[in-house]
Amino acid sequence: MITCFIRYEIDPIRRDAFADYARNWGQAIPRCGADLIGYFGPHEGSATTAYGVYNIESLAAYEAYRARLAEDPLGRQNYELARRESFILKEDRIFLKNMSLPHGPGVTP
Repeated sequence: MITCFIRYEIDPIRRDAFADYARNWGQAIPRCGADLIGYFGPHEGSATTAYGVYNIESLAAYEAYRARLAEDPLGRQNYELARRESFILKEDRIFLKNMSLPHGPGVTP
């Protein structure tokens, strides 16, 4: 299992548009095969940084998931929303593996 972290730089005046975008992904991403942890927007501190985080089995599974997302009606609508409204100024994506598992009291590796 790998986790995709998407770091967004968003237009702080367009936070409501990003919130709509995030809610749409909340429906489309799980439907297309990724385990969505969530979309996180500015609350305190930076007004321009937001994140999307989800788990996926592998990079091969990621490629298949992205193809399904591009064909999903809400996925297509969301890509168009971001393009049309231009609230995303920059987007960076990184894939990380959880190195601390298992965690919690009494859990042994």
